[in-house]
Amino acid sequence: MKKNFFLLVIAFNLLSCTSNDRTTYYLIRHAEKDRTDKTNKNPNLNEKGLERAKKWATYFKDIHLDAVYSTNYNRTQQTAKPTAESKSLEILSYNPRKMYDSIFRANTTGKTVLVVGHSNTTPVFANKILGEKKYKNMDDNDNASLYIVTISEDKTTSEVKKVE
Repeated sequence: MKKNFFLLVIAFNLLSCTSNDRTTYYLIRHAEKDRTDKTNKNPNLNEKGLERAKKWATYFKDIHLDAVYSTNYNRTQQTAKPTAESKSLEILSYNPRKMYDSIFRANTTGKTVLVVGHSNTTPVFANKILGEKKYKNMDDNDNASLYIVTISEDKTTSEVKKVE
């Protein structure tokens, strides 16, 4: 009886470990921002951007997310908001100067996470996860690229999709 119980405990632990061995990061740039005031360093989204933010929520509708991260800027927070609300998740802030550090890794390992950033941080974030300089900075008018980085026990993969 003790042997069977012991084997059951080992089997349960193995099964629970394999379910947490996959980490998926969805990385996007903020939606279209208001460019009317060139001196404004923290603009809001424009109408097109607000619509795109809703489209991101629709895209992620059937994708389980454990967390939504955003830089602490109006445009990134506003891009993340519809998706976070649809998943009943709080938007967690991250410092773009400390992307994918040990604390972020520890908090996201085994999870599926959306990260909202900028044209010069989103590809860099993907590169840091990958451990190589695979992606260049995004074009300043690119608000539709979705970087997907998946880490599993035996390999790390990445792809970029356009989501219009």
